[in-house]
Amino acid sequence: MSLRVIAGSARGRKLKSVPGDTTRPVMDRVKEALFNILAGDVVESSWWDLFGGTGAIGIEALSRGAAFVRFSDLNRVPVDTIKENIVHCGFTRQAEIRKGDAFSMLSAQPDRQFEFIYIAPPQYYEMWVKALKLLDENIHWLTTNGTVIAQIDPTEYQEIGLKNLEETEQRKYGSTLVIFYDRIGQ
Repeated sequence: MSLRVIAGSARGRKLKSVPGDTTRPVMDRVKEALFNILAGDVVESSWWDLFGGTGAIGIEALSRGAAFVRFSDLNRVPVDTIKENIVHCGFTRQAEIRKGDAFSMLSAQPDRQFEFIYIAPPQYYEMWVKALKLLDENIHWLTTNGTVIAQIDPTEYQEIGLKNLEETEQRKYGSTLVIFYDRIGQ
């Protein structure tokens, strides 16, 4: 599967894939649907692509006018892939890349706030649940009108008791489920 930026200033740029099977690239159909839902809210927003992989979601956000994206991944190979893709698309000034454990980062004192935090971890380990619960506990990573977006396999879905986030929408695209959680009190 060939990865590419589908719209915006870097439209058509091919993205390098992470070698091996440690990441699962998002399908164009899912990416396009996601950004159609968010529409103009992407412009001037800040994002955290938590399990960065290839960086495809964060790069798409930058291509569509996001002001800043933090990319993070635990492993060196995805981090190097993200760096190459960011340079290739011309977004080095608007991007920050961190190598490290997502759960440790989420547990830390927030150093900035994000309008969107995208969670698409390796599947079937309930990592998305752990990340969502940590965000709920450490809600100041999100702006007051912030949204967490989880991308999972539909079989992984479960309702999660949260204090500061509420599930507002689900969209299913084949074997991909995208779930939106808004910060309560928006």
